[in-house]
Parts: sequence; structure tokens; C-alpha cells
Amino acid sequence: MFEMFQLDFIVLAFVISIIIGVLLSYLGVHVVKRGIVFVDLALGQIASLGVAFSDYVGYGKTIIPIAFALVGALLMSFIHIRDKRLKVEAIIGIIYGVASAATVMLISKSPHGDSDIQEVLFGNILSVDWAQIRLLGGIFFLIALVHFIFRKKFFELSEFFVTHDTNADGSEFKLSRNLKFWNFIFYISIGLTIVFAVRTSGVIPVFSFLIIPAVCGIMLARKNLSIALVATGISLLGAFFGLNVSYHFDFPAGSSLVAVLGGIFIIVSIIYLIRNRRTT
Repeated sequence: MFEMFQLDFIVLAFVISIIIGVLLSYLGVHVVKRGIVFVDLALGQIASLGVAFSDYVGYGKTIIPIAFALVGALLMSFIHIRDKRLKVEAIIGIIYGVASAATVMLISKSPHGDSDIQEVLFGNILSVDWAQIRLLGGIFFLIALVHFIFRKKFFELSEFFVTHDTNADGSEFKLSRNLKFWNFIFYISIGLTIVFAVRTSGVIPVFSFLIIPAVCGIMLARKNLSIALVATGISLLGAFFGLNVSYHFDFPAGSSLVAVLGGIFIIVSIIYLIRNRRTT
């Protein structure tokens, strides 16, 4: 089980999986609580669109994807729907679909279109190096530090969205200036996290690390700290056993990580159902 760590590229893949998984699983707690699950897919796809566009024009391979993700995060933070028949998820889903189509259109112009699409979806985590790990680790540390220092603000914001879906008269609530500011900071932080995570891991693994551990944490724990710790632990298990599956059975690393996280979710769901049945 541990013999895979004799290979340097597996060690590098595991390290970067830990870095990505820990931060994404924490951010995922906020995303799931606020019911904006499509945000990750949409921002990830917008970041991928930025990568495809930079390849198409031949420059800006770092700054263009960041700019695309930050603009997308900024626009999403200001989405406010007054018609109660519509939900934010619907608008974000449209953004995801359009960004996906535009990405495929641009990638189709590259000499290796099929392989490029595969890399956009599932990344190439086995090809990372220490330079990428240091860069990603530094950026993620700063984002994590901001969320740690202002953790009460972010959790208050998420709880506000949970308890204020609509006003008493059925109309949409309006965010105060203070909440709008922290909502903007949240979207910027998640946008930066996703744009750098997608470059190494791909859209689907990033989405899985963001959502699956958080959902499992909410199923197994009650308090915010406990939920975050459980989600982090599950992301670590997913990274370890996912790379094991990839190593022993010669499967692609990205899809192996997603499959193992899916298996953990099934196990947690069974535990959750049994525990709830006993309680009832």
C-alpha cells in the first residue's frame, strides 16, 4: 500500500493532492451550506476557458486564466435574482454550459484537441514538480490564512444564507454592504483557489474535492469545526487511496481520485442512513 511512495512522481502527486484537498474541502463546507454547488464547476470551467484562450492566442498562460476566474468570481458575487421562481444555481449552470462550449471550441483548434480536453477535465496530477507545489502551496497558504483569521465572518455569512433564503413575505433578501464585501472576498478566494487547482488536477477532481468531503462532513458532524475536520480527513483518505488505485491498477490518477471519493461518499451515506433510522 505504501510502496507507491518509492516513486518520486507519486510523492509529488500525493503532496499536491493534500494541499488541494485540504483547502477545497474546507471551502466546500461553505459552498454546500450556501447551496452554490455549481459555483465550483462554473469557475473551474471559466478558468479552463482562460487556459484554452491563452493557448489559442499564444501568450498569458498564467495571467489570462487568473483574470478569467477573477472576473467570473466577481460577476457571480453580484448575482441577485428578485424573481423567486428562479434560483442562482440556474444562472450559474448556464454560465458553466456556455464556458464549457467555448472551451471545447478553442481546444478543437489545437493540434492535440482530444488529449487537451481530457487534461482540462481530469488534469495531469502525476506530472507536477516541486516548483508547482511551492507556488500552489504559497498561494493556498495565504488564502487559508485569510479564511482562518476571518473564519467567524465567513461562517456567519454562510449561516446567513442558510437561514435567510427568503424574507418572511417571500421576497428575496438583500445583503448589507458588510455582507456584500465578505461575499465578494469569499468568491475571490474560491476563484483563485480553483484557477490554480484546475491547472494541475482538472475540473472534475477539483469539483469532487470541493463537494464530496464537505457533504460527508455535514452528514457525520454537527459543529462547523467538526465538519471541517471530518471533510479534511476524508479528502486525505481520498488522495491516499485514489493514488493507490491508480498505482496498483494502472488507472488515470484524476479519475481514480474521483472514483475513490465517490466510494467514500457511498459508505458515509450508508452510515448516515443507519444512524438516522436508529435515531428515528
